[in-house]
Amino acid sequence: MPIVQTYDVHKSYTIGSVTTEALRGVDLTIGDGEFTAIAGPSGSGKSTLLNLIGCLDTPTSGSVEVEGDDVTQMSSGQLSELRRNKVGFVFQAYNLIPVLTALENVEFVMLLQGVSDKERHDRAVGILETVGLGEYIDRRPVEMSGGQQQRVAVARAIVAEPALILADEPTANLDSATGGALLDTMRELNEEKGITFIFSTHDSMVMERASRLVHLRDGRIDADETR
Repeated sequence: MPIVQTYDVHKSYTIGSVTTEALRGVDLTIGDGEFTAIAGPSGSGKSTLLNLIGCLDTPTSGSVEVEGDDVTQMSSGQLSELRRNKVGFVFQAYNLIPVLTALENVEFVMLLQGVSDKERHDRAVGILETVGLGEYIDRRPVEMSGGQQQRVAVARAIVAEPALILADEPTANLDSATGGALLDTMRELNEEKGITFIFSTHDSMVMERASRLVHLRDGRIDADETR
């Protein structure tokens, strides 16, 4: 079963008397375990599509399915549960909680899931070591570089063992060496754990590493290539 399917998805935003069509009929199927980049120029609709897949927004028309469930028919409570248990997010701005340490930031999602203290701690330490931050578990975001903060964000997304991780421009604030190392880490986690990754990006490093590249232009799929 595909992990994500969108059917004739449209998304419009209206501000005052002006309506902008961000997506204009997107049909997309993402298979389990894919490492897919959604690319396109600014304003092409890639972040909007990622937000719809991640249940952070709803389409104006059409439907979105995650693991076979139509999320457009779910209640707010069901959507919250799906995001908590099945979807991990990596944002361009990191979105870490500034007063918490790296360890506590990574533990936070598992706290919401009701994972026991010991398992929560052990899994958080293990995933931070996996992303190369074993020595930084007690540091707060302000005490870490941008690349280290983004690694914490990746660890936080992965530790809850979601079926799907959505990464919105994850390398935008990183230098090329740090961004490349982070992408390599995510690719290894994809291969080892079978987690599906979907990126929105205009970064050539992400596109080069993706096993599938979906191009959006003016809210429509312009090209779809598998490597």
